[in-house]
Amino acid sequence: MSFKGNLKDELSYKNMLVKELADKSGVNKRTIDNYLREKGSIPSAYAAVSIAKALGVSVEYLVTGHTRHRENAFASFSADTMEVIQTYEKLDGGDRKIVLNLSKSLLDRENAKKRR
Repeated sequence: MSFKGNLKDELSYKNMLVKELADKSGVNKRTIDNYLREKGSIPSAYAAVSIAKALGVSVEYLVTGHTRHRENAFASFSADTMEVIQTYEKLDGGDRKIVLNLSKSLLDRENAKKRR
């Protein structure tokens, strides 16, 4: 996938608005919007590093969609997040679907609050 696609996916995964990313990374919102456009530009190394740090991912991930070392994928997760992941991994398929549906419902509720 492309930088644009990986950035879109990560924003969605983190439930983060472009404005929030701009504030957190120090990269202008219009510049980030340009990266996300149909024929988006490629960021400078400085901007890519700033955006990656703000998202808690590696530049390699934003550029390629994967990391060289699996443990890097979890480096930015809090202890609570890791506990949720570890608990989820212990559940059977049916219970995992329940957790996933509950998570999606809670996320929908959070998104509705942001739109108000």
